[in-house]
Amino acid sequence: MPRVRRPVRYRQLSEFDRGRIVGLREAGLSFRAIAVRVQRSVDTVVRCYQAWLREGRTQRARGTGRRRRTTDREDRRLRLLALRDRFSTTRSIANEWFAEHGRPIGMRSVYRRMRSFGLFSYRPHWVLPLTREHRRNRLKWCRQRSLWDQEWNSIVFNDESRFCLGMHDGRARVRRRRGERRNPQFFVERHVHHTVGVMVWGAIAYGSRSPLIFIRGNMNAQRYIHEVLEHHLLPYLDTLADPTFQQDNARPHVARVTIDFFQHNDVTLLPWPPRSPDLSPIEHVWDMMGRRLLNLQHPPQTLEALREELVVAWNETPQEDIDHLIRSMPRRVGECVAHQGASTHYSRSKGFKVVQSF
Repeated sequence: MPRVRRPVRYRQLSEFDRGRIVGLREAGLSFRAIAVRVQRSVDTVVRCYQAWLREGRTQRARGTGRRRRTTDREDRRLRLLALRDRFSTTRSIANEWFAEHGRPIGMRSVYRRMRSFGLFSYRPHWVLPLTREHRRNRLKWCRQRSLWDQEWNSIVFNDESRFCLGMHDGRARVRRRRGERRNPQFFVERHVHHTVGVMVWGAIAYGSRSPLIFIRGNMNAQRYIHEVLEHHLLPYLDTLADPTFQQDNARPHVARVTIDFFQHNDVTLLPWPPRSPDLSPIEHVWDMMGRRLLNLQHPPQTLEALREELVVAWNETPQEDIDHLIRSMPRRVGECVAHQGASTHYSRSKGFKVVQSF
């Protein structure tokens, strides 16, 4: 009789094989013959059949394992603690549990319970604070344009952004072993001096973009007109058919002299609700450029090198990506309406919210 081949890797008997063992034994086969058929040891076959005679079952007995630290009722209490404060940490939940029950619970236990509840830890989405008036204006603006589709293709979105040297986006990570936290090799120096950077201006539309313009010094209405609008915006608008110009409500943009300039040059303006960068697709173009600079193997160390890299990043941003952002406008507007004017998930991340840093 051939020898029974042991499986290369240990595995539990399936319920089907357990049923086969009982059936073959009831049919009169010996334990050794059954072991050959199911490719298991004779001892395994004997134990399976004895369990059938003793307990009348073929299912595998449920293992007890290590005793749980909490009961089902206490698990529900842990879940309530997490839902009551969505920004609570594993440690704070464990501390609150200890204060209530007088006995400790490990953070790993809290972590496992949170995962079993489907409550995972993520970085929060950072948005601008909105008052009731802000939300009302945003909702009204979006409802008026909720049926727009191709109309967005004629909108020219513009904005300024600042890119700085010597900073990162706050999401830096270091890959190290346990116990290496205090190793100076893995320290990141804080930036304590005045941040040196450049201010840029750009405009995008469906199928095109303006040149990237560098603005020296602080922006005011006169500089906005003479350095941006006269020499760069108007020539760019002349290349488009029936464009409508979008700008936010920064003071240089809404100054009386700026509005007079637009009226004198027959520039059609798109009204814009305050505190609504999440509705403007150009905000994400700045994000794309900032991430590109962050991923450079040799980040720029001088302002001149920074300007050169920014021009390259602006020019090499695929137009299809820009068009895709503009095509997202109906979804942005729809989400804002669904949220009753509250912030949407299109808000930019914290690291690039105000300063493009790397």
